[in-house]
Amino acid sequence: MQVRNRTGALILLLAVVALGACSESPAPASSVPAGPVADAQLTTALNLYRTLQQEKSWELAAPVGQDIVTRYPASAAANEVKQTLLDTTAKATAIATHRRLQGLWSYQSGKESGGNQSTASIYSNDNAATDRVRLILRRHSAWGQSAYLYDSGAGFECRGTCSLRVRFDEQPEQRIKAYLPPTGEPALFISDDKAFIAKLEHAQKISMDVVGKGRRTRSLVFDVGGYDAARFLPLPKK
Repeated sequence: MQVRNRTGALILLLAVVALGACSESPAPASSVPAGPVADAQLTTALNLYRTLQQEKSWELAAPVGQDIVTRYPASAAANEVKQTLLDTTAKATAIATHRRLQGLWSYQSGKESGGNQSTASIYSNDNAATDRVRLILRRHSAWGQSAYLYDSGAGFECRGTCSLRVRFDEQPEQRIKAYLPPTGEPALFISDDKAFIAKLEHAQKISMDVVGKGRRTRSLVFDVGGYDAARFLPLPKK
């Protein structure tokens, strides 16, 4: 039933767009002509806005409501829409933002080095075309769970166990221990992966200061708010 309602709402939305395209778009909103055609457009748009509100389809409702307010500012329909438009627009923006953040994450699962592996990874939000750093969460049936940074360039400086300066959102800065893998990959493993992942699950942004090869300090920021714990598959029970 919900899919059918949403399909009907989309059809109505297309009808509103088609009606708007047939009207004289160059005319300013205040000079939209009155009459049967304009009344029909307004009634269709208002009914659509109400339907989308009821279905909580905020991303579809917001532009319809804004169009009503812009094109028919003095109408009773515009006054009705204004009562909920700010809230609707805020919800639509929040949904779009969350979808964008979700798209920053990549999830993979399958066989790797003779075992079952699941990973969740995200790039830092700098604009570097090369030498990019990924934050990777990994579960492997033979190696267990890990959280580490992977540098596509030269790697990191760390002697034995080093300390990273890390901030979760606006929380006070804290120190997190890390170490280089003995196999020599350009990676930096976080010692307490369990605690780190638990904090990541409730964060929107993680800031980390690391030292790259050649003693170059780098400040990394990861927009982690779209992380989906359900897609980072658990290790199979033995």
